[in-house]
Amino acid sequence: MYRTTSTFRWVRFIRLRITAILALLLVSLLAWTASRSVFANNDLKVGTIFELTEESMNNLPLALPDSLLCPLDELTDDELQSQLDQILKSNPRWASLAKAKKLSIGLVDMRDPLHARFAGINKKEMVYAASLPKIAVLLTCVQAIEDGSLQETAAVRQDMRLMIAKSNNAATTRMIDRVGIDRIAEVMQDPRYHFYDRQNKGGLWVGKAYGRGGARKGDPLKNISHAATAEQVCRYYYMLANGLLVSPERSRQMLDIMGEPELHHKFVNVLDRIAPDAQVYRKSGSWKNWHADSVLVWGTNRKYILVGLAETPEGEQLMRDLIQRVDRALMASRNA
Repeated sequence: MYRTTSTFRWVRFIRLRITAILALLLVSLLAWTASRSVFANNDLKVGTIFELTEESMNNLPLALPDSLLCPLDELTDDELQSQLDQILKSNPRWASLAKAKKLSIGLVDMRDPLHARFAGINKKEMVYAASLPKIAVLLTCVQAIEDGSLQETAAVRQDMRLMIAKSNNAATTRMIDRVGIDRIAEVMQDPRYHFYDRQNKGGLWVGKAYGRGGARKGDPLKNISHAATAEQVCRYYYMLANGLLVSPERSRQMLDIMGEPELHHKFVNVLDRIAPDAQVYRKSGSWKNWHADSVLVWGTNRKYILVGLAETPEGEQLMRDLIQRVDRALMASRNA
């Protein structure tokens, strides 16, 4: 009787141990399976599950959860920076301009949108950027439409398109008059965007109408009327691509306005040839020796943001050569 009871207890103990081990293995398996569905990007929220499909990759703006997005300045990448530095060093003229703070470059590799990479040359140097800061006017106007302070009429939509696609000064001035210079400054410094940050060397600024006289309100740090930094313009496109400007729906509207550029010079002149099937969202600017261009390229293999700001008579050719060198380097690098 004693042996039977003892044997029963022993068998029961073994079964309990086996059950516990199997339960532990099951929990571990479930945790491992869940972890395979979690895309880690810096400090993500534990348990966030997201699947990035090919369809979602092809359509902008991207629909990524906020928990999977990091501020652009936290995405600085040593490898990408090294590539950009080598491109700069390969051209003595570019290196000289950069040393004199007359050439600024910003680059964001978004081929893996969950692990975007950022690099720059003089990326925080605020300079005169001619018509490129018209993107600040665009954001302000779309924000005003969303807030209800600007009526979205056919004339307003047409002027926004003319302002960006053709860089039309008269249309831009009409849009500035509709919202006011002070409102543009408010939106650029809005905590939601921080496109002009007094504590971080400025950024995007429009303090004067285009193509005419009138009141002028230079930026607080350098008193520039139409200013930009490579970093803040990169942030603008990065947030736009992720649907973070105003709202996903309004970001899509802004992408439509910025898509299919009608001025085929600088960056676009080269992209027409090397990436004819890619979607291109763009705003450029030129005045005297100041040349600026900015682009979001979205294609099957090409997904990147490039910003160039230069003060040189050769700015047009510089921009063409720059995007060709950058595109070639990206296509030859990892994940191409």
